[in-house]
Amino acid sequence: MLFTPVEIKETVDMFLRYKLDIRAITLGVSLLDCAAAVGTETRRRIRDKLLRLAGPLVQMGRDIEVEFGIPIINKRVSVTPLALVAAASEDADYTPYARLLDDIAKELDIDFVGGFSALVQKDCSNGDRTLIDSIPEALSVTDRVCASVNAAGTKSGINMDVVRRMGEVIKATAEKTAAASGIGCAKLVVFCNAPEDNPFMAGAFHGPGEGESCLNVGVSGPGVVKAALENQRDASFDEIAEIIKKTAFKITRMGQLVGMEAAKRLGVPFGILDLSLAPTPEVGDSVARILEEMGLEAAGAHGTTAALALLTDLIKKGGVMAGARVGGFSGAFIPVSEDEGMAAAVQKGAIGLDKLEAMTSVCSVGLDMIALPGDTSAATVSAIIADEMAIGMVNGKTTAVRIIPVPGKKAGEWAEFGGLLGGAPIMPVNPAKSDIFIARGGHIPPPIHSFRN
Repeated sequence: MLFTPVEIKETVDMFLRYKLDIRAITLGVSLLDCAAAVGTETRRRIRDKLLRLAGPLVQMGRDIEVEFGIPIINKRVSVTPLALVAAASEDADYTPYARLLDDIAKELDIDFVGGFSALVQKDCSNGDRTLIDSIPEALSVTDRVCASVNAAGTKSGINMDVVRRMGEVIKATAEKTAAASGIGCAKLVVFCNAPEDNPFMAGAFHGPGEGESCLNVGVSGPGVVKAALENQRDASFDEIAEIIKKTAFKITRMGQLVGMEAAKRLGVPFGILDLSLAPTPEVGDSVARILEEMGLEAAGAHGTTAALALLTDLIKKGGVMAGARVGGFSGAFIPVSEDEGMAAAVQKGAIGLDKLEAMTSVCSVGLDMIALPGDTSAATVSAIIADEMAIGMVNGKTTAVRIIPVPGKKAGEWAEFGGLLGGAPIMPVNPAKSDIFIARGGHIPPPIHSFRN
């Protein structure tokens, strides 16, 4: 295939000017065969298996970066939800498993390990309860471990007992990492309809329906999409849709190439390609700025939800055209702290929690990297989670909550998390209380349209 000079320049600009990158290559590893009746034996088996399978990951990624000239920002590992693996033992605290994963990540120079997780959308096993109770300590004594809890699903409804508990867990995690602005909460996400093949942290885990191992790829490029929409102020939505779809197609093909090559070199199957516009704190690398290119004065203005729906849908369509194994989330993320445009919109008062919640009905995931006042109650945190779970459950989509009640901070102040996590203004919450609602516990049943076989 021959490429024209214009096409070559376009590709070079994507990397050098518009911050296109492979956001993550994530090696998924099943740990089901590591379970043993004694926790120390389980952890020995986990260590041996991860060193064997994940040992070459980082160097392989660096080799591909050099050979292809494509930046790979993070090299990650996801594992079977630890609640399933550790339950075979009689351990009363799963923090040692988190420490083990953290030590392995540092030894192999892996950026993050996901899978300190529990799947409790319907009910909790003893292992699930132990893992959830271990989260605050586990995330306070580790740097590279990420935790997730799937608390709801379209088929199962919302486990309100878990929702209530997760409000308490998030508050406890924030307090235990108060010296770093509650950063432990940035490594913790609560899901509805969690995908089993997601390469993006903090929610990545290697689902029980997955094989022995596979290589998943997450591609990002909000800056590329923004650049494609520049100077298109007179274009109709039909024309904008075509531009976004074609741009997503080009980005996805690049990710497919890297993913298949990486899987081949590791000797594992290629899993999925997740084309999600995951922003960064860098100026221009922003989903909010894409929405503004469509004609909004700021993200959050009336019309924002419609613009985001258009963007998310066309990203998916372009990705599906370009690759047969598009999965994970694939769409547009709207984190506040990781998106300079979103943070700016919050600071100018153009967007608040209510509008963000509305936007989650059409975006890839949900309320993401949002900083709240430190005195926000556990019940209020749980109620925010419940609302988001309801959106995912009723609409049959993945939704999630990753919020940080920053100790000692008040609405209007700023919290800095550093690196790709960026910083965020502290957003006010509705002062009306939800304590009695959350204290009820039990289950919110699945919607009537979920009964399809």
